[in-house]
Amino acid sequence: MERLRKVIEQYGRWSALTTYADRIEAHLSSDFSHAVENAKALLETIGKEICKTKSVELGAKPKTNAVMKKAFTAVGYPGENRVTQISTALATIGQQMGNLRNEIGITAHGKGLDELKARNDSVDALTREFLVDTTVIVAAFLIRAFENENPRITPLPEEEQPLYIANDSFNDFWDDLYGEFEMGDYSFPASEILFNVDIKAYQTELAAFKEDE
Repeated sequence: MERLRKVIEQYGRWSALTTYADRIEAHLSSDFSHAVENAKALLETIGKEICKTKSVELGAKPKTNAVMKKAFTAVGYPGENRVTQISTALATIGQQMGNLRNEIGITAHGKGLDELKARNDSVDALTREFLVDTTVIVAAFLIRAFENENPRITPLPEEEQPLYIANDSFNDFWDDLYGEFEMGDYSFPASEILFNVDIKAYQTELAAFKEDE
């Protein structure tokens, strides 16, 4: 689970998934059906968020395997044979999570008392570990695959951003050095392009300019 936590920490938009990670770890031994339920929900949430962001329709009540398969396709992989096999495998994992949850869930199909007592022991420790590790691998893969194609640009804090209009001397120097860039009917000074495209580079050049002065 630590691997997934690091991925979540790396990509802030997924921070809410920590709740699922906490629940899976907390119930891994005491109530594995609850851990499975949250593992299933974790995969569904990631898949649905990817599909929503990529404008992929899922329908009113999509099954877990359908969500997983469409999410994998949505991150940009073409329909090649190997990719189809992987997406099908991911969908199968999601489906089996749902099946297992129904089999051992405390409310599933009105369990009898004997079944209720034995349900948590019906899945051995090795299988539990395998299922959780598989969930982590799939979840981390989908998040990273999505983020590689859809990076979120986080603006620098306002106090760290140099104000463009407050640095006329540097802007004039940079514009004299590189001029303006024309694109059809539009024209932009070099300093403005640098500021808006790569503010860190702008900061570096601005600092060097001030030192030279």
